[in-house]
Amino acid sequence: MALIAGGQPSARAAEAEGALRPSQARIVSLGPLITENIFLLGAGDSLVGDTIYCQRPEAARTKEKVGSVQELSIEKIVSLRPDLILASNLTPPQQVAKLRQLGFRVEAFRQPSSFEGIGEHFLRLGQMLGLRDRAEAIVGEARRKVEAVQQAVAPLPRRKVFLQVGAHPLFSSIKSSFTNDFIELGGGVNIAGDQVSGAMKTEQVLALNPDLIIIAVMGSEHGVGAEEKKHWLSFAALEASRSSRVHVMDPDLVCSPSPATFADTLVAVARLIHPEAPLAAAKPDLRP
Repeated sequence: MALIAGGQPSARAAEAEGALRPSQARIVSLGPLITENIFLLGAGDSLVGDTIYCQRPEAARTKEKVGSVQELSIEKIVSLRPDLILASNLTPPQQVAKLRQLGFRVEAFRQPSSFEGIGEHFLRLGQMLGLRDRAEAIVGEARRKVEAVQQAVAPLPRRKVFLQVGAHPLFSSIKSSFTNDFIELGGGVNIAGDQVSGAMKTEQVLALNPDLIIIAVMGSEHGVGAEEKKHWLSFAALEASRSSRVHVMDPDLVCSPSPATFADTLVAVARLIHPEAPLAAAKPDLRP
């Protein structure tokens, strides 16, 4: 049973492993994607605390901050008297253990490795919050959008794609990451798909000669993405450069999607891979 400030047990925490009622629960989120999913489920009012990196949606920015993703204030969390603490794959295990020792219910979410994994995590969260029906409806709609993309690109030639998710050092999407699903479901071939690690050299990318480069690196809002785009366009022999198919996208959408944003981002990526495909209109966050 969770303890509130002063050592008194929280009555709401008596539901323990069962579903909570969002209208009454007090939730602390320790990860940006978890926070976004809470709001997507319509349970944002139950969120009493999150991290400084929880910036989406706008309402997440006004919540009490309990630290960064990896450096948390246990004292601050305790003061918020949560019924449920949701930890991410980046939450330090020793802090998860400490919170559990204090009597709090802590549920951990690993980083999903596929679109299906994203959906499963969302359904699990919906179950915890007593919002399973809403979660199933959102995941169902996302799956329909994904299937529509697959059908639209199925008859088209698969083009080579380099999805850059890191700049210094250079880092690419690989098969064990859900970001690979953007490429494969969107009708492309991941040039780094056979690699165990996403670490790459510029020379490797040039040798593999992708038809399309998508840059989704953290720091793009400060010009890193534009710098990387200029870098790739400087190689005249590169097919993506010759055809002016080097694009910068919002890294938050590409690297940390909910089921809904995954589906919408997939449409945007598929349109970059196959501009000729009969896809629904999308509004990708393309940056200069």
